[in-house]
Amino acid sequence: MLLTLRRIKMKPGKPYQIGHLYVDGIYMCDTIEDIDRGLTADMPLQLIMKIKVKKQTAIPRGKYRVLMNRVSPKFSAKPYYWQFCRGKVPYLVNVPGFEGILIHMGTTQNSSAGCIIVGMNTVVGRVTSSQECFEKLYKKMLTANDDIWIEIM
Repeated sequence: MLLTLRRIKMKPGKPYQIGHLYVDGIYMCDTIEDIDRGLTADMPLQLIMKIKVKKQTAIPRGKYRVLMNRVSPKFSAKPYYWQFCRGKVPYLVNVPGFEGILIHMGTTQNSSAGCIIVGMNTVVGRVTSSQECFEKLYKKMLTANDDIWIEIM
């Protein structure tokens, strides 16, 4: 399974980035992330670390493996995540300069800390219907038999 995140809207002076998320080429939902600072996965790690602002930077553009079998200490403590997915939130692997990058629910880039928030961009600067979008995406991802990738463009 290939998820594709196309970053589409970045307003100058705003601390967030809006995107469209596709699963195997089919539109699934929108996303909100921290600001895209022009990082790419093939940049030297030292340069990524120089440009990155901790918890305020979108992950580098590139292609990453996504695991569905890691329990998030943060999200497993939240009743909804424990009931819905036993705290196993989609986890991006080997993101240069970043750790603990997840796909999860939220409303604004303040929910992100570098992660990808799913929902519908029906209000400027935020996403709505995040739980519904997360559940739909998560259930779709479970059908992939652990071979999931995300390409961020």
